[in-house]
Amino acid sequence: MKRTRLLIVLAVATLWMGGVVWRLWSVQVHDHESYLRRAMRQQQQVLELDPPRGTIYDRRGRELAVSVAVESAFAVPREVGEPDAAAAAIARLTGADTARLQRLLASDREFVWVARKLDPPQARALRAAALPGIYFLEESKRYYPMREVAAAVLGYVGTDHHGLAGLEAEWERAVAGVPGRRTVLRDARQTTLASLDLEISEPQPGEDLVLTLDAVLQHIAEEELARIVEERRAQNGSIVLLDPRSGAVLAMASWPGFDPNHFAASSPESWRNRVVMDAYEPGSTFKMVTAAAALDGGLVSPDDLFDCEMGGITLAKTRISDHKPFGLLTFRDVIAKSSNVGTIKTALRVPNGPFYETVRAFGFGRTTGIDLPGESAGLLLPVERWGPTTKAYVSFGQGISVTPLQLATAFAAVANGGRLLRPYVVAEIGHEGARRRLHPEPVVVREPVASRTVATLRSLLTEVVVSGTGKRAAIPGYTVAGKTGTAQKAVPGIGYLSHEFIASFVGFAPVEQPVLVAAVAIDDPKGGYHGGEVAAPVFRRVVERALLYLGVPPRREPLERWPGEPVPVPATPEPVRIADREVAPEPPVADAPPAGPALPDLVGTTAREAIAGVARLGLRPVLVGSGVVERQEPPAGAPLPPRGSPVQLYLGTGVS
Repeated sequence: MKRTRLLIVLAVATLWMGGVVWRLWSVQVHDHESYLRRAMRQQQQVLELDPPRGTIYDRRGRELAVSVAVESAFAVPREVGEPDAAAAAIARLTGADTARLQRLLASDREFVWVARKLDPPQARALRAAALPGIYFLEESKRYYPMREVAAAVLGYVGTDHHGLAGLEAEWERAVAGVPGRRTVLRDARQTTLASLDLEISEPQPGEDLVLTLDAVLQHIAEEELARIVEERRAQNGSIVLLDPRSGAVLAMASWPGFDPNHFAASSPESWRNRVVMDAYEPGSTFKMVTAAAALDGGLVSPDDLFDCEMGGITLAKTRISDHKPFGLLTFRDVIAKSSNVGTIKTALRVPNGPFYETVRAFGFGRTTGIDLPGESAGLLLPVERWGPTTKAYVSFGQGISVTPLQLATAFAAVANGGRLLRPYVVAEIGHEGARRRLHPEPVVVREPVASRTVATLRSLLTEVVVSGTGKRAAIPGYTVAGKTGTAQKAVPGIGYLSHEFIASFVGFAPVEQPVLVAAVAIDDPKGGYHGGEVAAPVFRRVVERALLYLGVPPRREPLERWPGEPVPVPATPEPVRIADREVAPEPPVADAPPAGPALPDLVGTTAREAIAGVARLGLRPVLVGSGVVERQEPPAGAPLPPRGSPVQLYLGTGVS
């Protein structure tokens, strides 16, 4: 019996020892790799460390966006003695959310971030608090030393170190760099340590960007934009400056602005780069394109006469009004005084197809291809969908939407002699000492019109500033060309707002050798809304300051003729166009009867003589028919009517 019990004990002991040996073999040999991996997961934490993003410079090497080394705080929740008290202390020192910190510190996780990329004063204060279970690692943080300057262009970076807007988002892959990796070891007492024996890979910095923007020009544009928006209590505004010789963007300003260092403190509306994202109806600035289409087709010349019908025209039973009544105007004055009726009559001379193709050739209805995100293509209906009045409305900038950048590039094509260039913002990319130029030569997209057309357009646009609606854009010492625009705001699904307008001006200077193109758009200004009174003065202030900064000297003598414009020579008179009719040229007109108390007798005179005579009296001639005057109303001898009154001249062919 005793022997049996002993054998049982020995058998049990043998089995127990065998089980222990088997288990030890299983753990140490058979399942070694599995348990090793589990131990490493429990004892090691792999942290990904953000690399320094590439620096963004302006064209003169000024830093616009840099990466700085900062500290981030993390916690090992098991080591935090009192989670609620620790959370309250961290929140007080860093501004973090207390409830979120309480949840993190009370969790059973091995590692939690509690405050990322702290400002130096915050990091020092949190270190001084010496909270149990709180540790620090060095990370990289994006910083914008000029704060609001070019913020909408640069964009901003989130706490995850990814670009969220602007250049930071568009060039993320190049600028972001390669993250580093650091393995953190935890010992048996749950203490977190760093070991040189564990995996460490250093972060690799991203590539730098050198921009075409000039921080000084950017500041000038933003300062003047903020000034006019505040003075006029406008909703928003935008300004863009281009170099017409290359397509380089020298300044791109949007209002309202924001500080990208604290972008979350501003509304998303202020983050918009309005120069490329906001499309609006351009109004009369678009008359440049209409003029280009007619001139390029040889369908109009600057001295052609148009009857602007004293303020309105009826097409397809639709009455389209002018911004003020005009009578007879030369085409030069149609553009200078910005007559809608004269522009419509000009557009009606151009077939729909060629007109549409000219609009497209200037870059409207498609993106410019600029190296920025979120660009709008604007709106241009296909010509197949045009109704009987579409061309009339498009001719003076209604029923079409454009961006400020599109307008600026179109006017730059006029300024540089006829080349539509692709605009760009990034000039160079790479690490210091190994940067590559992205645009060694301007990218010519197309040539919208012939060089002779460009020369005439320059002359017409200069007249806008000399004697037309753009007088307030004139800069002493410089020749300026441009076009004003005043457009009713259009809201999809609602229509045109009767009391809200967009005032704009687009132009370039100096005309003889343009170095700057500027587009200004002000949304819903108060106390005056016309482009000539709101936007043109902003253009003048910005461009004048910019020209002086760029070292472009003012002229002392007036320019005798515009570059590319042919020297005038005597020529055989061509037929005079009045609206859509032609009147044969006549010899020089004799002086009309002097103004007096009664109307002179104009019967038997040619159309040209009658027009000159009536105009000298300060009256408005209205022609009916063609040939010579057969009848007039009021009749000859009638009392002289008030200045500007119409005189009906009925023409016929009975008298040669």
